Amino acid sequence: MKSSSDLTYAGRLRRRVRILWCVAALMLVYMVVVGETGGDSRVMSRLAQIVSRVIFFGGLAWVAVAIVRTKRLLKSRAALRESQLRELDERNRYLHDKSGGAVMDVMLLALLFTTLTASLYNMPAFYTALALLAAAVLLKGGTYLHYARVPKE
Repeated sequence: MKSSSDLTYAGRLRRRVRILWCVAALMLVYMVVVGETGGDSRVMSRLAQIVSRVIFFGGLAWVAVAIVRTKRLLKSRAALRESQLRELDERNRYLHDKSGGAVMDVMLLALLFTTLTASLYNMPAFYTALALLAAAVLLKGGTYLHYARVPKE
């Protein structure tokens, strides 16, 4: 017999899959809109071309992998339970919160989107956005590593 927490967690995972499908669709619409509005590769630096491809196609690959992984979790009750325990682990949540939490996650996504868009239209804006993205990643990673080594209070 399934407990109510299993149903709740499985429901959250199903909702996560639906959201990931919407994200994939929005990314494809974004690519079409950029193509139609004149993202000009002739004015892009080599770094901007590489970064834009890594962000867009890497993001699309990450979404696809996340969908497949989550669907596999939903098929196996043992894997579902293990995933739930890992997600609810107090230390993992502590490290996530101390390294910026959900606010920093949203900021990183916004910076990824800004960097990608700027790489297609404006090189000075791209370099600024890339520097901010790198700083945010270093801050989050450094803070995470710092608190991972420090014993929890």
